[in-house]
Amino acid sequence: MSVEEITITGTTDGRYAEILTPEAIAFVVALDREFGARRVQLLERRRRRHATRTTSLDFLASTAAIRSDPSWQVAPPVPDLMDRRVEITGPPERKMTVNALNSGAKVWMADFEDALSPTWENVVLGQLNLRDALDGRLDFTGEDGRAYAVGSSMPTIMVRPRGWHLPECHLRIGGRAVSASLFDFGMYLFHCGGRQPYFYLPKLESHLEARLWNDIFVYAQELLGIPRGTIRATVLIETLPAAFEMDEILYELREHSAGLNAGRWDYLFSMIKHRPDVVLPERSQVTMTVPFMRAYTELLVHTCHRRGAHAIGGMAAVVPSRDPVAARRALNQVRQDKRREVGDGFDGSWVAHPGLVSACRDVFDQWLGDEPHQIVRKRDDVRVTAADLLDVRPSTVGVSEVALRTNVSVALRYVAAWLGGRGAVALGGLMEDAATAEICRAQLWQWISNGTPTDYGVPVNAALVGRMLREELDVLSETGALDEESARRFGQARMLLSVLLSERVCTEFLTLPAYLRHLARGDSGVTARAALAA
Repeated sequence: MSVEEITITGTTDGRYAEILTPEAIAFVVALDREFGARRVQLLERRRRRHATRTTSLDFLASTAAIRSDPSWQVAPPVPDLMDRRVEITGPPERKMTVNALNSGAKVWMADFEDALSPTWENVVLGQLNLRDALDGRLDFTGEDGRAYAVGSSMPTIMVRPRGWHLPECHLRIGGRAVSASLFDFGMYLFHCGGRQPYFYLPKLESHLEARLWNDIFVYAQELLGIPRGTIRATVLIETLPAAFEMDEILYELREHSAGLNAGRWDYLFSMIKHRPDVVLPERSQVTMTVPFMRAYTELLVHTCHRRGAHAIGGMAAVVPSRDPVAARRALNQVRQDKRREVGDGFDGSWVAHPGLVSACRDVFDQWLGDEPHQIVRKRDDVRVTAADLLDVRPSTVGVSEVALRTNVSVALRYVAAWLGGRGAVALGGLMEDAATAEICRAQLWQWISNGTPTDYGVPVNAALVGRMLREELDVLSETGALDEESARRFGQARMLLSVLLSERVCTEFLTLPAYLRHLARGDSGVTARAALAA
């Protein structure tokens, strides 16, 4: 039997050791050894698929029998996930965890993905916070001495691990980084899986990737002695290819399925990546009522309810303002958005801030009453074709200077914050995360690549965007907003964006090069080693 060296870089002392136990590490290593090669193969399949023309995307002929068979259903909802009318999302940082658990939401999605900067500290202590919450011993004291504690009534916790494309470079098997997805999933299931083993699965692009997750669930439950089917997972439909395989994704996960979610921001980002020649206007103009977004959400509700699954709506990212007029305007927009969703048949929806929970809950309460969901509404009136999902309706797009500068500012400020360890950042009245930053970055790349005209007659090019990046930094410097450390991070962010915006092909994810260049190292320089049998 061969022996591989298991290497951990970064802090393993103090409370880190409560999560990084030899048994938990061995569990994650077992998952990666069993499924790591399939993960790599599916990522390569993604790359090959991206090289083809997206306009050829269609519903799969090979799985037509699954789509046409009306008899199969997903497993009935577990009691913890029966009523999901309002779900709050956010990173599992200690204060945010307390606030989310006290928000009054039905579900909290603890986000290790788009809303978390994956520093070793954030990743490991996030797991610790979840365990403390489920153990009933989570509290927090701020710098001002104010104490925070979790109340007696908590929402159900669901965990979103990082996507298949990301590695966790602080844990290596024979020098090879483990999958970040398996690290996040494995650590939570090992420590907390006997209580709330519920997950959100991000960035899937095919039913084969859902099949991989299902096989992992079966294997992990066997290893830990958990009854098969205990794990439940909601899949985010947030990539264009996955929209053509909703039925198949539910089918692969049917004994572990908790439905689908309309990941609207990543879906818009995916459309930009997969159809770079069809120029979209600024994101504020690409609402949920434009044809391709409307088709996608209607198909999602119809598919879920036909199979007995929950359909969860998109994110309300507004940060409530201290200005009462602005606050009322923002809450009215949130209510309007949620009324559209519940009217379309969604069983619940997302908010990014505790201040939005009541607005979302009130809308769903008025519609649902005492019913926990509306899965009985099958939406048999929905007829969505492949052409509908691809109906971007290209038109002459002119970019305003305000939109251009907004995208530059959000991308730069978010990446700088992410490099500094913050993955959820309030900017301009919105809670920005990696998904919304990706839209800004991808749109800048698309406008540069297509020479999209501005409303003042100058085409967007790399020099223009580069000048705006410099001007943004100059403004921050002149106002005294940058100390030495933040100036360094903003410099790194500007360099990273400049490189990504100059690429011939849109880089798939900005977080991957950002992680590998800046975060993928032992935070404390400490290295621990152990020999485990392969």
